[in-house]
Amino acid sequence: MTAIHRFVEQARRGELARRVARVGSGWVALGDPQILPGYCLLYPDPVVPHLNALTGEARQRFLDDMARVGDVVLAETGAERLNYEILGNVEPALHAHIIPRYAWEPPEQRRQPVWLHDWSRARPFDAAVDADLLRRIAARLR
Repeated sequence: MTAIHRFVEQARRGELARRVARVGSGWVALGDPQILPGYCLLYPDPVVPHLNALTGEARQRFLDDMARVGDVVLAETGAERLNYEILGNVEPALHAHIIPRYAWEPPEQRRQPVWLHDWSRARPFDAAVDADLLRRIAARLR
C-alpha cells in the first residue's frame, strides 16, 4: 500500500486534514509541505497505478479535474502560471501535482522544477494557517 492509498482512505473517512474537496475523479488536497502557497495534489479514487491504467471517461475525468483544480488555484492564489506533474517514481500510484508558480520567486528558482527547491525549508501544511485558502479552493470546486 502506497502513501497515495493511505491518503485516499483518510480522505474518504474525513481524516485527511489537508483534504480540500471531492471531485469527480477523486480527492483534492493541499500539499504537505506547502513548497509554494496553494500547492495541491489530485488523488484518484479508486487508486490506480498510473494514468495509463485509466481509460476512456475515467481518464478524461481525471485530466479535466486536474485542469479544473489548476483554474481554481490560479484564481485563488494570483499565481503567474501553474506546473502540472504526474510522476509516480516515489509513490507508484497515480497522483497529480498542481504547483502554482509566482512572479515573486527568485529568478533562479522560477526556471527550475519545484523538485529542485529546498523542501527542508518549506512550510509544513498547517490546518490553522491554511484554513482560509483551503476553504476558498473548496468553495470554487463545489
